[in-house]
Amino acid sequence: MENKWLKWADRLQAISQAGLAHSKDVYNLERFEQLRELGLEMLNGSVFAESEKITTLFADATGRITPKVAVRAVIFNEGKLLLVRERTDGNWALPGGWADIGLSPAEVAVKEIKEESGFDAAPVRLLGLLDKRLHYPLPAPYPEYVLFILCEIVGGEAGGGLETSEARFFTENGLPALSESRTTRTQLQTLFAWLREPDKEAVFD
Repeated sequence: MENKWLKWADRLQAISQAGLAHSKDVYNLERFEQLRELGLEMLNGSVFAESEKITTLFADATGRITPKVAVRAVIFNEGKLLLVRERTDGNWALPGGWADIGLSPAEVAVKEIKEESGFDAAPVRLLGLLDKRLHYPLPAPYPEYVLFILCEIVGGEAGGGLETSEARFFTENGLPALSESRTTRTQLQTLFAWLREPDKEAVFD
């Protein structure tokens, strides 16, 4: 039921935001503003009760609402996968974060690897693009696409960063507790399957 409320709230936000951007009639603008407030109330009444964050997220938006984009970097070394420990929950995830304006997805992947793991890296290829609502066990307060980019280490050394405390390589059968809002076990199993069959096409949706 929670997921349905989130979907309805997302749709209300998208409709109201588009209406506020394109409508010229003062009465319609007032109605679209009311729709946006209703969507915010629905989100604030959900499991995402951090009202300040949610209100800020949508209040600054203009025009049509589109999914947010995150980038996750994938690095293998001798059959092991690089993960970083998140300071927020102490669990592990693929290096990555929100896409930055002015940087390409590959550039974001390289930047996040350096900031979160200490390694210098070069992008190799796109492995997948997933709609978060279809592939993560935890509901999200807004639509999100996640890009998985294969990279290779070209320098640096393992370390932590502002958001991570350490970086380490793990085998498929020795994975640690995961930060599941960022990285799931199913995703990692898919990545290890790609390692065994590197000619597989990128996954999407």
